[in-house]
Amino acid sequence: MSISKLSSVLATSYENFPKGRFITLVVLRTTHSETIFRTEGSGEPMCSEFVQAGLEGENQKTIIQRLVMTKRKQVAPERRYGREHLRAHELLYTNPKDGSLCSLNTNAPCEMCVDCFLYGFAAGGGGAQKSRIWTEDAFSILPASDVVGDRTINAIYETGTMRDEKGNPSTALNTSEYIKPGVHFLDVVTLKDVTADELRYIIGNILFTSRYGAVSSRVGRMENEILGVFGSITELPSSLELVQATYDVLGKPLEHPLNINQLITASKQVIANWKNKRGVSVQLSEEELASLVTDVETNWSEAERDNFLKRLTQSYESFRQVAPEKKKAKAKGKNTPVEVEI
Repeated sequence: MSISKLSSVLATSYENFPKGRFITLVVLRTTHSETIFRTEGSGEPMCSEFVQAGLEGENQKTIIQRLVMTKRKQVAPERRYGREHLRAHELLYTNPKDGSLCSLNTNAPCEMCVDCFLYGFAAGGGGAQKSRIWTEDAFSILPASDVVGDRTINAIYETGTMRDEKGNPSTALNTSEYIKPGVHFLDVVTLKDVTADELRYIIGNILFTSRYGAVSSRVGRMENEILGVFGSITELPSSLELVQATYDVLGKPLEHPLNINQLITASKQVIANWKNKRGVSVQLSEEELASLVTDVETNWSEAERDNFLKRLTQSYESFRQVAPEKKKAKAKGKNTPVEVEI
């Protein structure tokens, strides 16, 4: 099994202290509808950066503006997907401070569920857990100018016109940028000291999450595909390096929409050269990668999901404890030392 081949870079159980085991996932993210990646608010342009087009020849000298799928735009939806199932199987714990159920962005993590142990938490005035899923910005292959469009948005009244009953014109008229369907982002996700079941959980979150970005109830449909899995003693090349190297390999000229099969072939050609770089000890073959995905889908299936999630939850039992209440310093000017686990 492919899981067994990764045994040298997998932890046998959760541990507080890191031991330098890295698993790298190469992910291709493709938009299947209009998508919006930008900061909160209205009127802001799409997230983008000016970078080198490639790593070799003229591409190295050419600067282009690429779209950016920021790390938060990746992790937040995937984390919420996993939490949906933890909630459905009653595997979220209550916060020891106020008894509320573990939730994101409330400064009240339970510090005991699968999500807290994997994706980390920082409790105000309390403990902390560093995330073991390391992400970075994903970049588009093509320049932003080729894959961004403008959409005029209006909101008509029930009369079917832009004027109300008194004849006043509607002010709900706006032009907004959007990312076109069929845009490809290449991404490198690094996992640090994870167990086999944690790997299954993380990959499941990536493969099964289908909505990203703003207004995700209407737009933002995206499909994720894992192109490669590596085990090593350090991080592999970045998402930007991967995009630039793939751009060098692709035939020119390039235009939207890119042929996805040609893109996958070029990307796999690039990552095939990672086998002997930067301390890589394991690379899954095409068959082993397919086997890993099948293994993940089996554990996430309706028949196995409850057992899988409960088994993963149980693996943290010996580390799961309610933090003792801090004692106030009795003497003025003296501070009580507090241990923080990171």
